[in-house]
Amino acid sequence: MEKLWLKSYPAGVPAEIDYTQYRSLVHLLEESFQKFASRNAYVCMDKFMTYAELDQLSTRVGAWLQERGLKKGARVAIMMPNVLQYPVAIAGVLRAGYCVVNVNPLYTPRELEHQLNDSGAEAIIILENFATTLEQVIGKTKVKHVVVASMGEMLGGVKGALVNFVVRNVKKMVPAFSLPNAIRFKQVLSEGARLQLKPVELGHDDLAFLQYTGGTTGVSKGATLTHRCVIANVLQNDAWAQPALQEEPKIDPLTIVCALPLYHIFALTACMLMGTRWGAMNLLIPNPRDIPGFIKELSKHKFNLLPAVNTLYNGLLNNPEFAKLDFSSLKICNGGGMAVQKAVNDKWLKVTGCPIVEGYGLSETSPTATCNPATSHEFSGTIGLPIPGTEIAILDDAGNPVPLGEPGEIAIRGPQVMAGYWNRPDETAKVMTPDGYFKSGDIGVMDERGFVKIVDRKKDMILVSGFNVYPNEIEGVVAAHPGVLECACIGVPDANSGEAVKLFVVRKDASLTVDELMGYCKEQFTAYKKPKYIEFRDELPKTNVGKILRRELRDEKQAA
Repeated sequence: MEKLWLKSYPAGVPAEIDYTQYRSLVHLLEESFQKFASRNAYVCMDKFMTYAELDQLSTRVGAWLQERGLKKGARVAIMMPNVLQYPVAIAGVLRAGYCVVNVNPLYTPRELEHQLNDSGAEAIIILENFATTLEQVIGKTKVKHVVVASMGEMLGGVKGALVNFVVRNVKKMVPAFSLPNAIRFKQVLSEGARLQLKPVELGHDDLAFLQYTGGTTGVSKGATLTHRCVIANVLQNDAWAQPALQEEPKIDPLTIVCALPLYHIFALTACMLMGTRWGAMNLLIPNPRDIPGFIKELSKHKFNLLPAVNTLYNGLLNNPEFAKLDFSSLKICNGGGMAVQKAVNDKWLKVTGCPIVEGYGLSETSPTATCNPATSHEFSGTIGLPIPGTEIAILDDAGNPVPLGEPGEIAIRGPQVMAGYWNRPDETAKVMTPDGYFKSGDIGVMDERGFVKIVDRKKDMILVSGFNVYPNEIEGVVAAHPGVLECACIGVPDANSGEAVKLFVVRKDASLTVDELMGYCKEQFTAYKKPKYIEFRDELPKTNVGKILRRELRDEKQAA
C-alpha cells in the first residue's frame, strides 16, 4: 500500500529511523548516563537524582541481582508507584541482562499471582505498602528473591525517616506483612556497591519487557517487547517530537511531568525512556489522584512536557489552582491511552496555551503507532499519522485492505511491534497477519492525507481512564460467586473515566445484594476494573446457541 501519510509529515521528520545504531536498549541508556552525567534525571518529593547517580545505583542493583545466580533473560517483576527506586530498578534489571515485568501495585492477590506465574518471575522489587498482597501468593509462585522498598528510603536522612514514619504510622499505608527472606532495597544498594556488574551481550531480539495486557481475550498476557521494539519506539517518538522541540525558545535540559504510572507502557516510554534519550529531568508524581498535591509539585518547576490521559487533563482543569501555574515553558502535551475529548482539549489550550497532541498505541506496539504532528494547534479528532517506520493498514474481516475512507480493523506493522504474546502462540496467531501486521481490534478509517480516526472497537474491551478492562475476566470472576447464576459486563459512558464497568447479573440466590457483590468485586479486582454499577436481571439476552449478547445490552443502554 502506498504510504500516503508521508506527504503530511512535518518538515524535517524522516520516513524511517535506524534502530540498528544501538546494539540494545542498555547501549542507549548507558550512552545517556555518560553524556548527561551531571544533569538531574529525576526529582521526587523534592529529592533530586542525577544521571551519574542513576548510573551508579542501577549498576549496584544489577550486580546484586547477578550475584543471586539468575540466568540471562530471567524475569524480574517491579511493583511500585512512581518513586525514585523505580527507574533505578528498571535500569538495573536491564543492565544485568534480565527482563522487566511491570506490575500494577494496586493488583489484588489473584491478579498478582497470575502475572507472576505467567511470566515465571524469579525476583520481585516491591514497595512495602503492597507487600501484604505478595505475602498472600508468593508460596504459589516461582519467586525466590524479594526486595522491599519504602517511600522514604531514598529521600535522605531526616526527611526519609520522617516520610516513612508518616506513611507507616500516621497514614497507616503499610499493612503488616511477613516475607521472611526479603531484603531491603537500601541493603541491596550497599551490598551491590561491593560487587562488579558483569557486562551481558544483549541483542535486538533479547527480551527487555513483558508488558501485560488483556490482548483480545481478557486473560492477561505478556506482550514480549524486545530491545529492538523499545529502541525503535524511542527513536520514532524522538523524531516525531523534534519539530516542536526545535521551535524557539529551545529548552535544554527539558523537564517532563511523569504523573502516569511507570508500570504503564505510555509513561515507561513517553517519560522514562524519552527522558533518558533527551537528558531530561522527570518529575515523578507518586499519587496523581491527589490533584491538590500534584498541582503543588507542578508549582515548583518550569515543566516542558506533560503526557497524560484525558481524565488527568480534565482533573487538573477542574481545580482552580491549576490555572495559576506558569505554562510559559510548556512545549508538548501528549494525549493517549483513551480518546481526548474536544471539550477538554479546547479548555486545556485556553488555560495553558499548549494543545493536547493525541496519539495512539498499545502495549503490543511499545506503544506509539500513530500521532498528530507535534506542532499541531487544531484539535483534529483523529489519532494522527503513522509515525516514522510504521505502516498502518485498514483491513476487512477477511484481512484484505478496504478502500480509502472505509472502516476496517487498524493493523500496524513496524519495528516497534511485539515479538508475540509470552508463551501464547495461539493468541499470537490470532493477532498477527502472515505479512507481519498486528491487528489492534480497533476499527478505524484513514483519510486521503493519511490521518486515522477510530470509529469503534471490534473487541468488547472497556477503556477506563486509559486502562483496558476485559469483560471476559470480570465475568469469569463474578460468575465464580456462589450467588451468581450468570452475568455480563459492558462499558458505559462516564464523565470522569471515559467509560465505567456496568455488570448485569442473574442471581442464583435471591438474597444476594448489590453491596455484597460490590464487596466481592473489591476483593477480586484492582480499582479501575471494579464494576461501578450492578443491575440484577431475570435473564440476559442470548444468541440461539446461548452466547450472551453484550452488544444488545450496550444498544439497550444507548437507546435508553
